[in-house]
Amino acid sequence: MTSNPYLPAMATIQEVIQETPNIMTFRVTLNNPEIKEKFTFEPGQVGQLSAFGIGESTFVINSSPTRMDYLQFSVMRTGEVTEKLHTLSAGDQVGVRAPLGNHFPYEDMKGKDIVFVGGGIGMAPLRTLLYYMLDNRKDYGKITLLYGARTPVDMAYQYELPEWLERDDLDTHLTIDAPYEGWEYNVGLIPNVLLDIAPSPKNAVAVTCGPPIMIKFTVQALAKLGFKDNQIVTTLEKRMKCGIGICGRCNIGTSYVCQDGPVYTYEQLKQLPNEM
Repeated sequence: MTSNPYLPAMATIQEVIQETPNIMTFRVTLNNPEIKEKFTFEPGQVGQLSAFGIGESTFVINSSPTRMDYLQFSVMRTGEVTEKLHTLSAGDQVGVRAPLGNHFPYEDMKGKDIVFVGGGIGMAPLRTLLYYMLDNRKDYGKITLLYGARTPVDMAYQYELPEWLERDDLDTHLTIDAPYEGWEYNVGLIPNVLLDIAPSPKNAVAVTCGPPIMIKFTVQALAKLGFKDNQIVTTLEKRMKCGIGICGRCNIGTSYVCQDGPVYTYEQLKQLPNEM
């Protein structure tokens, strides 16, 4: 993005959306017209957002490269940098270093059925691929989306859920962990609901992201349904630090998440040390 890989490009926050009590979405545009014009990314790539005077953290670009009016990042409040980001408003400045890392193998997924399984903030990286596929709908088979959270309040992108539910070309299932007054969709843990939905593994790819414990049991559920390890894709962007392979803090054995990832098949992950 800039000639110095450590130097972020300046960006202006155009809109801030309070997704949940601890998740905010930032829609930003790059200030430099030349950088903005040339900027491209692939679904699943990430960026570093800078909170000036505090530091930077890694977040997936969860807007789609088919929709370039702004870049969208969803930020869960978990530490010093994210605390600072959560104080910002439209018109404020942030730094952006992007795009970083690899991306979802969307070209290899063409002609296949796609099963998205997201939990909580884990819907963010799935969102970019989901919209890319919806905007290129003829290239893909049946698209199934299972999105869950502890309660309805913990679901991000609630303003988009009605569209997802109403689309004829998207089979959407929502779930929460326990009964909640007024909730009219599934109730149950994501892996259990996935088994009930029972998507076919034939000519299919499952893409999942969420809390580690959710991913663990989701992978087990997918295996029960007949999905092979190379049919399951996930993303590990939260392990990334510098984003350019210098600091060494994102390594899993000999693999550097910022260079080899953050997107991996489960087959690839099983070949790495159990350090996650």
